[in-house]
This record gives sequence, C-alpha cells and structure tokens, in this order.
Amino acid sequence: MIDRRQFVVQISAASGALMAGQAIAQPALLSETDPQAIALGYKADTTKVDAAKYPKHAATQECKNCALYQGKPSDAAGPCPLFAGKQVAAKGWCSAWAKKA
Repeated sequence: MIDRRQFVVQISAASGALMAGQAIAQPALLSETDPQAIALGYKADTTKVDAAKYPKHAATQECKNCALYQGKPSDAAGPCPLFAGKQVAAKGWCSAWAKKA
C-alpha cells in the first residue's frame, strides 16, 4: 500500500512525463491542399512544381535551403513561419522561397 506522500510523488512524476511528451510532439505536416499552401504554390516535392506557373522555380530550390526554413537541413521536415503550427517537407517548395545566406 502506498502512503499519501509516495502517491503525490508518483502523480507528479507521471504528469511531468506527460507534459514532456507533449512538448516533444511534432506539429502536423503541411498539406498541399491547405489554403495557405495553395496560395503560395506549396508542393511537398520540389520536382512536382508546375514550371509554366512558376517559371523562376529551379529544381535545386528546396525548403531545406530556403532562408525561411527553421529545421535542420538533415531533417525530413521542419517549421516555416509562413505556415504557423505546421511543418513543411525539407524537399518541398513554395513561391516565397528565398536563398539561404
């Protein structure tokens, strides 16, 4: 049988572990059908960008080498301030792409 003090310690530890798990959870991956994604011509795969619609697009332009991308280049996806609360594919592209310095 657990006494009150042990119970409180165990509950505190369990809720701390739950909170840590929530902090680590990754935001959802941006869908190409999201209204903001459509507005910016986002594609999860830069090779699928419509060249006629975006003639300045180059195959070497990917989210991971964009100045706005906040993930590591080695990550499969990362945050972008244009799509708050969602992650973009590292190999994706949108019309706001800007060369990373």
